[in-house]
Amino acid sequence: MPSEFPRPTAWRVARIGMIVPSSNTCLEPTTYRMLGERTDVSVHFTRIPVGRVGLDGTSDAQFDTAAMEAAAVLLAAANVDVIAFNGTAGSWLGTAHDRAITDAITTKTGVRALTSTQASLAAFTALGVHSIGLVTPYPDDMNARIGECYRDEGITVTAAHGFGLTETSDIGRIRADELLAPTRLVAQSGPDAVAYVCTNLHGADAVEDARAEIGIPVVDSVAVTLAACLAMVGAGPLNPRWGLDLAGTLGLTSGTAARP
Repeated sequence: MPSEFPRPTAWRVARIGMIVPSSNTCLEPTTYRMLGERTDVSVHFTRIPVGRVGLDGTSDAQFDTAAMEAAAVLLAAANVDVIAFNGTAGSWLGTAHDRAITDAITTKTGVRALTSTQASLAAFTALGVHSIGLVTPYPDDMNARIGECYRDEGITVTAAHGFGLTETSDIGRIRADELLAPTRLVAQSGPDAVAYVCTNLHGADAVEDARAEIGIPVVDSVAVTLAACLAMVGAGPLNPRWGLDLAGTLGLTSGTAARP
């Protein structure tokens, strides 16, 4: 017997897939809050094992391509339009590392891919940023390595502040208001922008006040990753509350990959 109800109309929202470090407690709820009541896009998450970070082989192994490929396959089953590794390991492992990850994900799944570090570099290019004040949860040796990797991409770190942490569960406990003092400090070095580098850092909640106070762009890792994904799937921009300077396409459009 034919159904008395009409056939459903085709309705498709843009779907963003995100690979999340397992101990990260910040980026998922923050991403949902940044999207608010939007119905034009949905975000879907899967996790890879990450417990601590550092400049050593044990930490590095957590971010190998095999783990990323396996996670990406799970996201691809949801027919996502883009897959983001929502982590900043590439900021100290280098852009070649992240390029290997995104290439592997796309080869394995056929889905365009990007990383948080690639999103940040795309934002710096779009905003004409050549120097940054760096705020991270990390110790000095990691900040120094990040500075070296950014310098290789044409970005000078004029000053850096870290909280000296490597355990990601500890990083997630840093409050947004605790970022304002170090933001003021690194801004005194005269950078083009300030960057909050770590997706387990509650930087998105500090951006609005920090931007209003120091008068230059403040780029948060979680916010810029979402902004880049929105641009890549052709969705509307990020609410300016989460990054006044991220409300454009960041030089990315639907159908393009994020490559520094």
